[in-house]
Amino acid sequence: MILGWPVACLQEACPTSTMKYGRILADRRQRRGIGSETVSTLTTEILAGRDVRTTLAPYAAIPLRLIVGYGFLAHGLVKWSKSPEVFAGILQATGVPLPHLMAWVTIATEIVSGIAFLIGAFIPLLSIPAIILLAVAIFTVHLPYGFTSIKLMSINNGRAQFGPPGYECNLLYIACILALVLIGPSPWSIDKYRSLRSSQQSR
Repeated sequence: MILGWPVACLQEACPTSTMKYGRILADRRQRRGIGSETVSTLTTEILAGRDVRTTLAPYAAIPLRLIVGYGFLAHGLVKWSKSPEVFAGILQATGVPLPHLMAWVTIATEIVSGIAFLIGAFIPLLSIPAIILLAVAIFTVHLPYGFTSIKLMSINNGRAQFGPPGYECNLLYIACILALVLIGPSPWSIDKYRSLRSSQQSR
């Protein structure tokens, strides 16, 4: 109503200016419509992305579970294949007390923990001996060699020669295990099945 009188006067004085004014208003309305559609589309895409992340978030622990489980199992099987007595000799040379007993304990812990991580079974419980084993390895073997696990020393006949590994990998394993404990039971795991079954029984 406020703009009615100026527009009427403008129509009588200059019809051409009135047409230009109408076009400007139409253009502005069209731009506002396009902007609203764009904002609406972006909002929908953002919400859809959040829904996808929320859906896939529980599966984030599976890669951690697989790499930690395979790593523990592989190390345990290598020590077993080379004989526990050989590994006991290595422990004795590094000054570990009760080397024969510790060799068997280490091999058993690595194999059992590796299988448990792979299938996602009793991870909060088995994470304790696994972390203790990694911490003992840090202080008895890797600590004098520093943090870095990969130390390229030289290249001989096209083959890389590496120095003694530090404690970097052990810390990475510990971080992954702690993440698995904090995340809780992940899909496709024994712990998840046990959790669902106990919740159904409690109902």
